[in-house]
Amino acid sequence: MGRKSVAVLDVRSSEISIVVGERGVNNTFVFKASKTEPYDGYDDTAFFDADRLSDAVFRALTSVEQICGERIRELYVGVPGAFTRVVPKEQVTGFPKKRRISRREIDALFAGGKEELEGYRFIRATSMIYVTGDNRRVVDPIGLSSEVLSGVLSYFYCTDYFAETIESIFADMKITLHFLPTELAMATYLIPSETRDEYALFFDAGYMSSTLLVLMGNGVLSERTYFVGKGQIAVRLMQRFALPYDAAAALLARANLFSRDNAGRTEFSYRGETYEIDLDDLVETVKEGLDEICEAIGGFLEECSGKELDYKPLYISGEGLCEIRGALEHVSKRVSRICEQVAPDLPYYNKPTMSSRIALLDMAYDDHRRSGWLQKLLNMIFGG
Repeated sequence: MGRKSVAVLDVRSSEISIVVGERGVNNTFVFKASKTEPYDGYDDTAFFDADRLSDAVFRALTSVEQICGERIRELYVGVPGAFTRVVPKEQVTGFPKKRRISRREIDALFAGGKEELEGYRFIRATSMIYVTGDNRRVVDPIGLSSEVLSGVLSYFYCTDYFAETIESIFADMKITLHFLPTELAMATYLIPSETRDEYALFFDAGYMSSTLLVLMGNGVLSERTYFVGKGQIAVRLMQRFALPYDAAAALLARANLFSRDNAGRTEFSYRGETYEIDLDDLVETVKEGLDEICEAIGGFLEECSGKELDYKPLYISGEGLCEIRGALEHVSKRVSRICEQVAPDLPYYNKPTMSSRIALLDMAYDDHRRSGWLQKLLNMIFGG
């Protein structure tokens, strides 16, 4: 690929996507290739079928490389919330005398809090807030003078299982892999920094699994994954109306929770088969599935209760709710909180279903650019 292009693998709970792109003007993206493939998903410990995951990744990779006309040698892999662990931590470092804070002091602060976790590997660390010796709370302390620097930091870990499964897929392909926390990428890309500076709530509503986060600054204070989503609602419809699963998923896309015409019965056709559907039952079944999602949100909010979050809106993205008409309003009413749908601010890609892959592309591009600068610096110092 070209030096300015990056490739990402987005692993969702029902499909994977490989996207190749580069930064355009005004923080937009130019997409060179993209391919999405379905697979069986995962639970809280493992993929349901690692072989089918491997097949899906291989098909997507082959397609993208054919479109680009060249091999992918470096790939950024998004780690879903189900395989991510976030450790928030307050770190403090002191100096013999007041000094101007540079990147070296910040790196030392982060290094002091990094630890080994059994069954996990470290993938990233970010800051929520820094505090100097005179109690100034700042987002970026570089250039300030202080004899003490403390920070509330977030350390992100990926399960060994996830990393090893992905590495085994690419073992013979000579592709360098980098792991990125998907939920952090989505939240920091979709929610403005000035909003996150004062705490923010984010909900990645997925197909079979969904993740909730409390954000502060550029870090995550709390993160939980629940196995609720659009797929579980489709299962309810399948059971209620005796439908094949694919038909139930298609029926869900036609539900309208606030239509005035939800009384009576209607005919629903799917792949040559016609089913008679009671509209009242349809709406009630969808609401029951949404209520399960609301229970997860409510439990998380109780767990993270605090006056800082009392009146904060819940920002929602992902594929789990966006295609169910009236779902956002129902969730907002049930959890007694303003719910705001967020999506990439990009022409043609401004849909919640695109959020994770665009956000990962954004984070990957920034990492790729920084690593390029570092390599240039090393070449200047040591030659090469």
